Amino acid sequence: MNKKTLTRNTVVQALVDTMKPLSYVHAFYEGGAAAFSRIDKWSDIDAYAVVDDEKVNEAFAVIEKALKSLSPIKEKLDVPQLPWPGVSQAFYRLEKASEFLLIDLAVLKLNCPDKFLEPEIHGKVIFHFNKAGKVKPQPLDKDAFAKKVLARLQRLPARFSMFNSFVQKEINRGNWIEALDLYYGLTLGSLVEILRIKHNPFHYDFKTRYVYHELPREVTAKLENLYFVKDKNDLQEKYVQASKWFRSIVAEIIPREVEESIRK
Repeated sequence: MNKKTLTRNTVVQALVDTMKPLSYVHAFYEGGAAAFSRIDKWSDIDAYAVVDDEKVNEAFAVIEKALKSLSPIKEKLDVPQLPWPGVSQAFYRLEKASEFLLIDLAVLKLNCPDKFLEPEIHGKVIFHFNKAGKVKPQPLDKDAFAKKVLARLQRLPARFSMFNSFVQKEINRGNWIEALDLYYGLTLGSLVEILRIKHNPFHYDFKTRYVYHELPREVTAKLENLYFVKDKNDLQEKYVQASKWFRSIVAEIIPREVEESIRK
């Protein structure tokens, strides 16, 4: 096989063929672009394997052997700490695959509480196998999720009010690098989050991921203009514009309507 000719389907099928016969592997599925029907030539592979609790390391070893049978592994990156108990993650880049065809692999213990299956948040995952239906998608606890979003809706404007002026402070000092970094992280980060709460609260904490699919085109066009800063004067102007827009969206949002949109 020539360099860079390894396809997505070949990789996925090799993983299926390797894991399906193993008694300790109960399910294998794809999320990410596959779950939202958005696969293109730049998509990576978001893969999930559910295994017996004591077989996580063995599963990684078997999977890596399968990948090496297709191509040398050019890079591997382990994720040492995750906020979800029972979930281990590693990223792989294969020598014979496109640089964009990363394998984002999560190995989940069978008894771990979160398997990333709620369709409202994770889309409709693609199961390549699910033996005896052992992995059962749990319905989203909409009451709990609504409370989380409403708590964020209350905190976000308070955080913005407290810290957004840091951008202006660094502009006033002539610390342009610090000002620009704060503008992106504080001002635009808060703006994107409040816009997501307004338009799709299920992905309120996804930052800029999927914004072109989930925010109205006129909103993303306006955001584009604010993200592309050409010089120091432009930063000052766009900081004022973005701050004003954030406050206007906060004033528009009715918490009860956000809650209803989640619960329906």
